[in-house]
Amino acid sequence: MQIARVIGTVVATIKNEALEGRKFLIVQTLDADLKAKGKPMVALDAVGAGIGELVFWCRGKEASFPFKRDETPTDCTIVGIIDSDEHVRNVEKK
Repeated sequence: MQIARVIGTVVATIKNEALEGRKFLIVQTLDADLKAKGKPMVALDAVGAGIGELVFWCRGKEASFPFKRDETPTDCTIVGIIDSDEHVRNVEKK
């Protein structure tokens, strides 16, 4: 899992039947200091996240697990919402 911030939404006029009723969001991966890292990507929302929220996301085979073993075609899924930025901090190694 990685941390990201939701920065936008995606509208799909045509999509796979398994994705009907599901929400797509644009997420920006963040580093330990909550600074943008890499390029934004589209993620399937499994938890009801919204723009501006800090979230956990996963990729690969595990990305379809939140959908109760449906054959949901996804490889990037939001799987959790972080309550606040204060819950994430970079702990320096000594």
